[in-house]
Amino acid sequence: MTRPNILVTCPPMLGLIDEFANDFAEAGLDFTPAKVTQILSVQELCDLLPAYDGWIIGDDPANAKVVAAGAAGNLRAAVKWGVGIDNVDFDVFAAHKIPVENTPNVFGEEVADVALTYVLGLARETYLIDREIRANNAWPKPSGISVHGRTVALVGFGDIGKATARRLAACGANIVVYDPYYQPSPGLDVEHAEWPQRIGETDFIVFTCPLTDSTRAMFNHELLGSLKSGVRVVNVARGPVIVEEALIEGLQQEIIHSAALDVFEVEPLPEQSPLRGFDRCIFGSHNGSNSSDAVRRVSRIAIAKIARFLGE
Repeated sequence: MTRPNILVTCPPMLGLIDEFANDFAEAGLDFTPAKVTQILSVQELCDLLPAYDGWIIGDDPANAKVVAAGAAGNLRAAVKWGVGIDNVDFDVFAAHKIPVENTPNVFGEEVADVALTYVLGLARETYLIDREIRANNAWPKPSGISVHGRTVALVGFGDIGKATARRLAACGANIVVYDPYYQPSPGLDVEHAEWPQRIGETDFIVFTCPLTDSTRAMFNHELLGSLKSGVRVVNVARGPVIVEEALIEGLQQEIIHSAALDVFEVEPLPEQSPLRGFDRCIFGSHNGSNSSDAVRRVSRIAIAKIARFLGE
């Protein structure tokens, strides 16, 4: 009997794909690693997907057209690798009777590590110092700010948000949480507010929330007039949470001191993006969850889930 073949399009998993050959084999599955940097296009997926029985999804557009193309072929199950699900149309999968799940609550510690490094990097301008020493043989000594005693607006208080709050609290920051589903967390001394109340008090704004209708474009032009001068912005959530034109305007007007972005409205960051012109900013490659430990753990969860679906 031919074993089910799984298309893998998730870049972090692909980076260690050889390690999972035995996991696929023991689950009775074959696998095919896609050639992808960040995501495959709709057309690429429509061309590829019908040939596969299962799909381990990265941040690719798993939309109506793509799912319909897969359903017209061999596709019988899918797993969204990781936590974020804004790129997956679950209703369309259900309409085609194709089971699909994500792997929730798996990256809180890893993404929170990156969020903290960004907060500290913006506070003390360590990334800028490194670049100046390397590129210009300079010896800069910018006067940063302390995180201790500063106020952080933490947008999102799920698994990632709570892990970030623990790290920020250890640094002595005061934390104001924005989350419509907020519930107190034992051992975490934070305050809660409705967005964007009290935003003018905050020295840092850190986004750890999912992308939903209510969070999309929540950082926008209208918000700029409410911000504290010199605020620093961190986004380890999803790019469209921030309207980049508004962020650029805030940087140009020096309302915003700097920003650290692991995610963008368009990924990879376009070469012509004006964001590249701000030396104090820190850029990532949508890589916050990509520690080898987490990739191994979550990839094996994804393989087990797709095997369960295809074994039923």
